[in-house]
Formats: sequence, C-alpha cells, structure tokens
Amino acid sequence: MGKLRWNYVLRLTPALLLVAAIGMLACCEGMHGPTEADLSAFGTYVYALDTAQMEHQLAQTLEADTSRHGADKASRKHYRSAERLIDAPLWFTRMGVSSDADSLLAILRREVPRCGLDSAAFFLPQIAEDLFVVHKLAFDSLGIDINELLPRLDYNLTRAYVRYATGQRYGFIRPSKLFNNLDLKTHGDGFARLFDDEVEAPDYEASLQQLATDERLDFLAASPPSSTLFLALQQRFAAASDTAERRKLAVNMERSRWQMKHPDEERHVLVNLPSQQLWAVDADTIVNMRICYGATATKTPLLHSAISTIDVNPDWIIPQSIVKNEIARHGGDSSYFARHRYYIADRSTGNRLNPRHVSAETLESGRLRVGQRGGAGNSLGRIVFRFPNNFAVYLHDTNNRSAFSRERRALSHGCVRVERPFDLACFLMPEADEWAIDRLRISIDLPPKTERGADYLTEHAEDEKPYRLMRRQSVSPRVPVYIIYYTAYPNPATGDMELWPDVYGYDKVIAGEMGAFLIKE
Repeated sequence: MGKLRWNYVLRLTPALLLVAAIGMLACCEGMHGPTEADLSAFGTYVYALDTAQMEHQLAQTLEADTSRHGADKASRKHYRSAERLIDAPLWFTRMGVSSDADSLLAILRREVPRCGLDSAAFFLPQIAEDLFVVHKLAFDSLGIDINELLPRLDYNLTRAYVRYATGQRYGFIRPSKLFNNLDLKTHGDGFARLFDDEVEAPDYEASLQQLATDERLDFLAASPPSSTLFLALQQRFAAASDTAERRKLAVNMERSRWQMKHPDEERHVLVNLPSQQLWAVDADTIVNMRICYGATATKTPLLHSAISTIDVNPDWIIPQSIVKNEIARHGGDSSYFARHRYYIADRSTGNRLNPRHVSAETLESGRLRVGQRGGAGNSLGRIVFRFPNNFAVYLHDTNNRSAFSRERRALSHGCVRVERPFDLACFLMPEADEWAIDRLRISIDLPPKTERGADYLTEHAEDEKPYRLMRRQSVSPRVPVYIIYYTAYPNPATGDMELWPDVYGYDKVIAGEMGAFLIKE
C-alpha cells in the first residue's frame, strides 16, 4: 500500500478525542491500545487508503473538468500547485472527513435555493451521495473505491465553496463584459458600450485562502449580500409562487450582487429604465416623475455619475450620428433648417454657414457642426441636467410633452427626458431663494411667484424671449445620479417591491449567461 502524506495539522472531532482518551486509559491498565483503524472514522478502510491511487484519481478528475468558470479554474490551480496533487486535501485526513464538509452541505442546501440559485451548480447531489457513502462506510456494498471517492469529494467541496463564496460576493457573471459585447454599433465596427459602471472583479484567491483557516464556514456564511435591496428581493422571492416572477426576482438578485456603487446617499437621483421613472430622493423629500429613454437601437447606457450643472435654454449641439442618419439628406434645403431652427457652423472657425450652400456630403464629412437654437421648440426643452460620462448623455426637458403619456417610452437617442424638469431643478437647488427660483421660472416662460418677478416682466415686456435671467446654475455639492436597470426594485417612496417589463431584454441575457447557476423550476 502506498504511503499517504499530510501537510497540515490534524483536527480531531470531540468523538475521536474521546476514543483516543479511552485508548490511553487502556494502555495504563496494561491493555492493548486501539489500532489506527479504531481511531479512524474510515474504520478498517483506513488500510485501503492508497496515495498513488488517490493521486491518479485526482489528476483524472482535474483533467476531466473543462469548466471555464473562474472559480473552477482557481480551484484546479490550487490542487495543481501542490508538490503532489494529493498533498493538499482540504476536507479529509486519515482520521476521516472533516465535519465542516457536512456543515458546508447543510449551509448550501439551505441558502442556495433561497438565493435564486440551482443546487446542481454547486454539486450538492454528488456531495450528498459521497458523504452518505463515507458515513455509512458503504464502499464495498455499493462497489465504490475509497481512493476514487475521496479526491472527487474533496474537489467538489472546494469547487462548491469557491463558487458560492465568490459568486455571492461579486456576482456569478461579469456585467461589463456581457453588456458591452451585446449590441453592434449602428455605424462602424465594434459593439456599443451599454454598461459603464465600475464593478469589482471576483477574488477567487481570497476564498481559497479562507479554506485553510478555522473561519472558513464563517466566511462562507457571510458571503451573501447584506444590502437592503438584496434582502428585499430575497424576501419577495420566498413569498412568490409564480415561476416567472421567481425567475425575474432571481435575475435581479444577481444584479444586486455586483460590486458597484448603489444609491445609498441621503440625497441622490435614481433613474430606473424598466420602471420608466425618475426619483429624486432626499432625507424628507421624494420627487417622482415619468421619463422617456433610449430606443432599442440607441439604448440608454447604465452608469453612475453626479449632476454638476443645470443649463437653461441651451443650444442643442446635434451628435454627428444623428446628423448622418437624419439631417444630412436635407443638405441644401434652407427651409428645413429654418423650420427646425437648426444652424450650421464650421468646427475650426465657428463661423456660421448658409444651409442653402451646404451639401449632404459636406454634412456627413464631420467638418461642420449642426446645432439647434435654444428656447421654445428646442428638442432638449428648456432645461438640461449635465453630469460627466463617456456617452454625452444627460437628463433634459423636451418639446414633445405628449410622449410622457405613452405606455412605452423608449424613444430617445440615448438621453433621458424628464417629465417635470422645473421640479427637478428646484430639488437640485435646495438653498436657492425665491428670487433665484423666479429667475428660473421667467427664463422658461413660467409665471413668477414674487413681486420682483412680476415687476421684471412688466419692465421687459417688449424684450425678445426667452428671457436670459438664468443660463447656467452649478449644482454644489454635486448630486449623485444613477441610471440603473432593475425589473424588480423597491419603490423609493413606499418601499414596496415593484415588478416591471424587461424593456431591453436584459433579464433574458443575464439568465442565459448565468446558465446552470440560475434556479430551475
């Protein structure tokens, strides 16, 4: 029989310590002490343990595992990094299988379904079957070689641990990789960037390091998210019986696992695309309004930033993609440009050109800038809320107010149109006095509320509109803004969990990427 080598400190269970104590007492009384088989939970099978056979079996097990999942690759690397494969078992010794193996199985059997996950993805049926054989010492009766079972059991326990611990802490998929390889650009090569939030990458090594400590089960139990959002989704999931609803909640639990910044500031603006709503949230104030957002072909990106400025009656500098797709074909048609209040300027000099003399080809070249004059009728409306981002998107008013009455409001080129821009502006200026608010009202043709405002209109009745009492207002401190995509999310005003349609089809994409991890019902 090959010699089995161990590179760790043996931890005896209380029962085994009792057996050892009885053996020592027997020696003192002149009796023969217990044999190795008496001390081992494997009983007489301890003599069947063969290092060479287990080494060969573990090598075959690792070779057969072709999974590309990061947890599995990290687990294989751990076993292969030892001087000999079988020198690094984590769940058994010559004295038997660690009681932690049973605890791990119990934890995962309880928690995996509660988290919207599938038990088979954590090898729980195979682990349970192998532990049953070990505890019943049913190797011969079931025709199972102990040297085949133990390496398989050890590897499956490790994979289950690392998969669960890292998946719960960081998510089971990488959202940036998934969403930014989803939609081909309408014009040009490559994919459109749809996700622009910082997400921490899974740390598989941290989970493997915990496996060698006495705190490994504590680390595992602390792995699920503790956020209010995750717990609310989990509570609704436990109460739901409809299969489609449970699957929707499970997908949203995955979103809440991603290590990115969530709206936790006392003061923030939240835009949830599936709900088609915006919430401006403060300690004692919640301003809610409808939104219009990116059409399927020009999706609004998911991001986190901070609102820095409010522009009043701004010109709209039209993106070149819109110029190419919608405006260039009207080159030379001065009436079209006059009707839409568009102007054309040379990018290098800033000089404005006569639209009658500008061809479609010149407009498509990118050498010129097309803009729309600010004020009534501007596509951006009267107020724009700007924040740093990589997409030139922002929140803004619109001259098409009827769009907010639509049931489905995915119709923009990517920016978010807000139903009540004046109310949002007031939320972002909490320290503004009445005259500052009236200056904004007058600038966007709303009636003033102060005597000073009324006097101003009387004095300037003959002036050309729009009145330019306010052009740009800094937001200080900046207010965080989150553009998110949750098809199940607690209403910020009521706290009630609300479900919405999957407007961009992202739920289906996430479910497909999660594959075996998502619960099957």
